[in-house]
Amino acid sequence: MADSGAFAGFPPWGVTFYQDLEEDNTKEFWAAHKGQCERDVRGPMVALAEALEDEFGPAKLFRPNRDIRFSHDKSPYKTHQGAFVGVRTGVGYYVQVSGAGLAAGGGFRSHSPAETARFRAAIDAPASGARLEQVARDLEADGFSLEGDTLKTRPKGFDADHPRLDLLRRKEMMAIHRLGTPAWLGRAETLGHVRDAWRAVRPLVDWATEHVVTD
Repeated sequence: MADSGAFAGFPPWGVTFYQDLEEDNTKEFWAAHKGQCERDVRGPMVALAEALEDEFGPAKLFRPNRDIRFSHDKSPYKTHQGAFVGVRTGVGYYVQVSGAGLAAGGGFRSHSPAETARFRAAIDAPASGARLEQVARDLEADGFSLEGDTLKTRPKGFDADHPRLDLLRRKEMMAIHRLGTPAWLGRAETLGHVRDAWRAVRPLVDWATEHVVTD
């Protein structure tokens, strides 16, 4: 990732741009604003990722184009700019800027039924399950939402009175803190808030790395 200078925050233009893009998701609108998006969104995201690299590792910035080959929604562009630090396949740290502002967190996305099976087996096991339960409780207390695909009913093979049934319904777990558009978003101190969010989700990332992924 090429050096982009010191991170100085996300200009408010980026949030407004994504709000407008939600209303006018066309190639014409994108082309008219592409240059400023590179300067005021992608450039700061690159700088943020570089500032966090020593502690968390290199990040991948996602492309703006949506994969619409198998989607009913044919709008061509994503309405956010995200970056991901992959510790292992599907496990790591995430940050994005969108029309809703800044969000940061991390965790585990399942890429196969086998991964979901290992995830649930680790939840079922007393020691690892109790550990994840505490991690989840701590994250929610810190303002994170626990996200990811979840069953409405209990998964097959587990008792209805299982003490961690709510966790077992999950196929994956991402913890995201939606920070919105605070006054500091346009300043360098945003770096500290993202760093704090990633440090807070590190126990979840470490748990998934130990118990779920194999590559």
